[in-house]
Amino acid sequence: MIIAPWLWAVFTVIAAGAQTVRNAAQHELTHKLGTVGATHVRFLFGLPFALVFLAGVAVALGRGLPRPDPVYWLWVIDGAGMQFAATTLMLLAMGQSSFVVTIAYIKTEPISVALFGLVLLGDPVTLPMAIAIATATAGVVLMSVKPGAPRGGLKPMLMGLGAGGLFALSAIGFRGAILNLHDPSFVMAATFTLVIGLLFQSVALTTYLYIRSRHVLFAIARAWRPSLFAGFMGALASQFWYLAFAIATAANVRTLALVEVLFAQAISRFVFGQPTSRRQAAGIVLIVVGVILLIWAY
Repeated sequence: MIIAPWLWAVFTVIAAGAQTVRNAAQHELTHKLGTVGATHVRFLFGLPFALVFLAGVAVALGRGLPRPDPVYWLWVIDGAGMQFAATTLMLLAMGQSSFVVTIAYIKTEPISVALFGLVLLGDPVTLPMAIAIATATAGVVLMSVKPGAPRGGLKPMLMGLGAGGLFALSAIGFRGAILNLHDPSFVMAATFTLVIGLLFQSVALTTYLYIRSRHVLFAIARAWRPSLFAGFMGALASQFWYLAFAIATAANVRTLALVEVLFAQAISRFVFGQPTSRRQAAGIVLIVVGVILLIWAY
């Protein structure tokens, strides 16, 4: 299959945009369902849409589903499990520090992704790519952390950095699973892995909530209408993340994904009328420069 060299970038930007919308929908649900319940919505209500995506791909290709080997399941468990652990650590960090500071620590993820991808998958990291990753990451940190603002101490910093590292391992796990299928269609490999990942996460978190917080499951059922939209946007975002992972290194994808910060800043500026400071403007410039360098280096 001939793949345009820029296609991964298009997939990543679409995924980042869909994720921004999903985050907003989940934020609204947090008031009704709590953090864990709102998080579960992305898996539970995203799974049916992912199944529809997979059925559509299978029909379009006129063929059956892949037959993964045992190693594939290890990659998927790593991707799904690390995502659970990263989310938990992120929430703990937010409980001890400010939201923006925690996000700044977590957005160092592209650096971890580059290192883990090199070690675990053999994904190359050239000098221009390394410079692009560092530049874009510095831009996010500059936008998020105000000079003189309280950082919360060493513990939340380590938690935030740890969450970023776990999110990086999750991205590597899902990319490893997709590549392990060796499927002639990268679309089938990505979509199949999306379904398997969401299925694993839905079953695991449903079981946990049934044992520990059964009332949250009933609350989710009552909020099914807004949950459907959040689930759809979550599945759509994940679909394009996985398509990007199938044809580009996780480091490139997660670095370009920092454009999500620009989307959030644009919403803040043009929808809510919040001004952009000089520090934020400088951060935006660094992110844009980093993204341009990344596209040029690929």
